[in-house]
Amino acid sequence: MSSQQPRAEDAATKTGTGTDASAHPEASAHTEAGPATGSGPVSGAEPGAGAAGDRRRWIALAVVMTAAFMDLVDVTIVNIAIPSIEGDLGASFGAIQWITAGYALAFAAGLITGGRLGDIYGRKRLFLVGIAAFTAASALCGFAPNAETLVAARLLQGASAAMMVPQVLSIVHVTFPAHERGKVFGLFGAVVGLGAVSGPLLGALLTQWNLFGLEWRPIFLINLPVGIAGFLLGRKYITESRAAKALRLDLVGVALITLGLLMLIYPLTRGRELDWPLWGHLCMAGSLPVFGAFVLYERRKTRRDGSPLVELALFRVKSFAAGIAVQLTFGVVLGIFFLVWTLYMQIGLGWSPLKAGVTGVPFSVAVSVAAGLSVQLLVPRFGRKVLQAGAATMALGLLLYIWEAGRYGTAIEPWQMVLPLVVMGLGMGLIVAPLTDAVLSEVPREHAGSASGLINTTTQMGNALGLGLVSVVFFGTVDEAHLAPDAAGAGAVGAVFTDAFRHSLWWVAAVLGAIFLLMFALPARPKQHQETAAVAEGDGPDDAPGAAAADVSPAGDHAGHAAGHPADGAGEPEPALTR
Repeated sequence: MSSQQPRAEDAATKTGTGTDASAHPEASAHTEAGPATGSGPVSGAEPGAGAAGDRRRWIALAVVMTAAFMDLVDVTIVNIAIPSIEGDLGASFGAIQWITAGYALAFAAGLITGGRLGDIYGRKRLFLVGIAAFTAASALCGFAPNAETLVAARLLQGASAAMMVPQVLSIVHVTFPAHERGKVFGLFGAVVGLGAVSGPLLGALLTQWNLFGLEWRPIFLINLPVGIAGFLLGRKYITESRAAKALRLDLVGVALITLGLLMLIYPLTRGRELDWPLWGHLCMAGSLPVFGAFVLYERRKTRRDGSPLVELALFRVKSFAAGIAVQLTFGVVLGIFFLVWTLYMQIGLGWSPLKAGVTGVPFSVAVSVAAGLSVQLLVPRFGRKVLQAGAATMALGLLLYIWEAGRYGTAIEPWQMVLPLVVMGLGMGLIVAPLTDAVLSEVPREHAGSASGLINTTTQMGNALGLGLVSVVFFGTVDEAHLAPDAAGAGAVGAVFTDAFRHSLWWVAAVLGAIFLLMFALPARPKQHQETAAVAEGDGPDDAPGAAAADVSPAGDHAGHAAGHPADGAGEPEPALTR
């Protein structure tokens, strides 16, 4: 959900839109002539100006949007097939967690580096490398003979997505002129929202149909024709672009943050299965000095060449520091809820993948509706209170769900879940759409790219952490014996999973309470809305595309957060604000 945003911010920074060029060496950007434009190199020109009259750029847009759609669907599609994968491969609970958490962890660790590689070596080149690797990894997933191979392939998929996804909005930015971007980001938001809704349904259908006797494998194999077509069309129609003076890579920073996360998350996912060994506790404790070493190295890296993986100075901005904490904890909420929800419906209640997938439709629709309303109508008027109302509303939906799951037990039906799911979806929509704008509102423009990249990375890290915590909050109350209906009886399995589900929701509600309190540190009213309104009134119609992007894109993109994805479109109004 996210994920696509950070490099769009960088692109705005690098194209002369009023940003302080001295803050980032790559502030002067250029595009190389490519098939889509047929124009010569452009230096310091308005992005997309050379492509304004070329209809083939719309094919390039379709290619990058399809890639973004494929990435989003691949996350949501897997959750619904987890029980089928578990049954076919005999995967342990730890392996199940790593099939989802591994992707999120690899994706988070590589997001910022992937975007920076695009700046240095060319966004088209990195996009093509990413989509080719993503397609190959999908084939490995689809033909995985065991759970271990599938986990490794999912890690490769996440790393490939980290190369591919950050280039999407950067490519859009340098391909389309400002007056067309409002329409483009409107389309982009719609595609992302469609991905959030269609992923679970597509996964349910492909699993239910059992095509060619492959059971769950088509959920990955479907990426092969799409990825191959995207690579061939992208090679022909996407225009190459790169930063003239890009920042250097911070591979040591990437290694330290990845090591720290692995030391924290791996023992969480395997601890219950291994009876919480001493090395697991030592490993989790050892992650703290690794994170400390990361901070010290980033400070040194900043002094040495000004190109750290993370701009630590950003955390001096109170609203940003609080916003990052909100993003991290909200990622934990998403990571816990969606995995335990799937296991509850399919293993605990014995529902088919299709029945479970259809049950989630009201939730996705509610997220999309509330996201649109919050950005366009509510936040400009009520500011931070909308986000806090979203956290409270989502918590109320969780409490309703806890009550209904206890009241109806294993006899609960999908229609009885509609009310809590709609309430939760409305709450989530109120949070996810305006949250990125609120976090970025007091960040200096020259750091907007770094800040938005860090937001997306933090959300994915929170998601991976939440998936790891499932071992504690859900599987900690489920004994392995309860997984065997022949031994315990289907009713006993359902009762145990229902109790574990309700126990998990109490944890999620508690985390939302913490999020509610953290939101008090956010600006009472995000400055973007005030500045955009002022620009729109003073500058006339030229700024309309930027405003449109601010209104439309976050709503669509953040609908995809139901799948655990980061903020993709928020912040794109920067060109309008810096005229």
